[in-house]
Amino acid sequence: MAVLSPTAQDGAQTQARTAARRVERPYVNAYMGGFLLGLVLFATFFLTGNGLGASGGMNRIIVFLQDALVPEHVNRVPYLLDMAGGDKNPLDNWVVFLTVGVLLGGFVSGWLNGRVKWELNKGPNISARTRLIFAFIGGTLMGYGARLARGCTSGQALSGGAVLSVGSWAFMLAIFAAAYMLAYFVRRLWN
Repeated sequence: MAVLSPTAQDGAQTQARTAARRVERPYVNAYMGGFLLGLVLFATFFLTGNGLGASGGMNRIIVFLQDALVPEHVNRVPYLLDMAGGDKNPLDNWVVFLTVGVLLGGFVSGWLNGRVKWELNKGPNISARTRLIFAFIGGTLMGYGARLARGCTSGQALSGGAVLSVGSWAFMLAIFAAAYMLAYFVRRLWN
């Protein structure tokens, strides 16, 4: 049995970590990414008859947890009853599989391109805690807005906009307008 000296062990561990770490590759060109997203959206409509979406999948996962913890509440609320009432399984829907596939695909893509790492993107003038608080508030508002609008930017803006839904175009323009109006107040998070 070979025994490694402390310096040899450190060198072997560093070499193993370097071999496991992938070289970070640049992101795809934004225009090419938009073109590819359009092809994926077209293929999704063509193959499944559905568009893309994300908030619906997350909503169904949350309803699944609610049904497991407080089934009597789910059976009393009409909105939840449509997804999980009685013997219905809220996870038995195409958008749940799409959501899980996006999460797994994003992780695999990040790993293959050397971008899986813990990091917090923020401006130099705010603390990490403040950045996390603002991220939580922003995510909560977007999630609530997606439920009110009956879809997120994927389901409403992309899929609805692709079939020329007037409501989806209004939703998309409202998101852009709100983002531009709010950007003035939250720019210190990045500057």
